[in-house]
Amino acid sequence: MPTELPKSVPDSQATPKRPGRLGSLWRSFLHSREASILIAGIILVIYFQSTAPAFLSFSNIANLVVFAATVAIIAAGEVMVIITGEFDLSVGMVYALAPFVMYFAHQAGVPYILAIVLGLAAGAAVGLINGLITVVLQIPSFITTLGTLFVINGFTLTISGGFPVQPEHDSLIFAIFGGNLNGFPVSQLTWALAVTALFQFILVKTRWGLHTVATGGNLLGAAEVGIKIARIKIGNFMICSTLGAFAGILDCFRISSADPLAGGTDYMFRATAGAVIGGTLLTGGSGTVIGAFLGAVVLGILSDGFTLSGVSAYTFDMILGAAILITMVINVRLSKFRAAGGGK
Repeated sequence: MPTELPKSVPDSQATPKRPGRLGSLWRSFLHSREASILIAGIILVIYFQSTAPAFLSFSNIANLVVFAATVAIIAAGEVMVIITGEFDLSVGMVYALAPFVMYFAHQAGVPYILAIVLGLAAGAAVGLINGLITVVLQIPSFITTLGTLFVINGFTLTISGGFPVQPEHDSLIFAIFGGNLNGFPVSQLTWALAVTALFQFILVKTRWGLHTVATGGNLLGAAEVGIKIARIKIGNFMICSTLGAFAGILDCFRISSADPLAGGTDYMFRATAGAVIGGTLLTGGSGTVIGAFLGAVVLGILSDGFTLSGVSAYTFDMILGAAILITMVINVRLSKFRAAGGGK
């Protein structure tokens, strides 16, 4: 019998070509938690620049950096706490407390660098107290940090007498922690980027980050495999409060003044919002510090954009809240899309 020749395979049934490198990078980007907030930020920049041509001016970008950098530093700490399934409502008050600890320490003759360390130590001490009360005494972190919020606020007002102070000028220290170039806050932006890079690395590349995610994702399972849950939670409370203190000290040097009424719940809520819209789940177990940085930038874009667009101060918070909700809805929908394997 004659040998049957093999049939040719139609082009439609041929093995599909592998996507190019550019296509793979695009798919990876779309599946990242930071994709949605970055796209939202770009859209907002385009919109506000079209409605207010001064939006991308040098002075407005400088204002945006000032706002976003402070919120991003605090948000990095909030991410670490929220991933473990906890909250820190007191970090905004630590922001106000730390500069006064530094100021009074320096006034007592302590060198500036050591005074800064003492300010950061005060923040770490608050975090330690928050962590111990939450973990050891089994008090919900919402209640714990709500209580310390008022305690710290009252303590700061008491030691300051309710009046702002001006730290003594030291050229080198002010250049490192509050330096600017032609009015642009270079130091603050540099510190914000450094903090973001450091804690993103810690979160995704170190054992501490792995244990942090495991603690928030499955508390019982993490404990059964030997993760020291108490140490992880207390440590992240300390990280959050220390970063809040650091943000307060940076702003103190930037404006050459410490105000007992600065920061507070406003910065805390904005930092938490930045972390959440950046991809950190309030239920714990997942988060991204880079996303929190982008979330802080988006909040700054909204704040500056609405101001330049002439939005009434009476309706500003309402519009800002609606924008946050819309951004969150988009982020949640994209997260479900990624979880279902969409775009593959």
